[in-house]
Amino acid sequence: MLRALTLLLALLALAPAAPAAVGDPAERLRDPAQEARAEAIGRELRCLVCQNQSIEDSDADLARDIRRIVRERVTAGESRDQVIAFVHDRYGDFVLLRPPVKPVTYVLWAMPALALGGGILAIVLQRRRRAAPAAPAPLTEAERARLAELDPGSRP
Repeated sequence: MLRALTLLLALLALAPAAPAAVGDPAERLRDPAQEARAEAIGRELRCLVCQNQSIEDSDADLARDIRRIVRERVTAGESRDQVIAFVHDRYGDFVLLRPPVKPVTYVLWAMPALALGGGILAIVLQRRRRAAPAAPAPLTEAERARLAELDPGSRP
């Protein structure tokens, strides 16, 4: 037991800590305020390779390139909106973690409500089907004759 605990503690000590937003310290900006702005902007941009991470959380080469672009533009003194517009112009709506609401993205924005409504409709229809059992079909002449053979005292 003590050996297992020692091994577990050793493995935890060797495990890497949570990665920094930018993996290579050389990529970080010297000015902490600019680095914080760049990280905040990067958290709003989607990694086009990973698709479910921001560029700040991704280790993909493309995310690294976009992080570099963001940091260059922040260093040049551009505003948040200018940097995001620059990246958006090159990569389209998909690079934004919060895409704009416009006719092309209406379905995207409506999908949660549509999925919820579809799920509720499916539940309601299933409950109605269970609540109203179908009436049994009337007996055919052959079934009535067979029933009469089995129970001569009954009336079909």
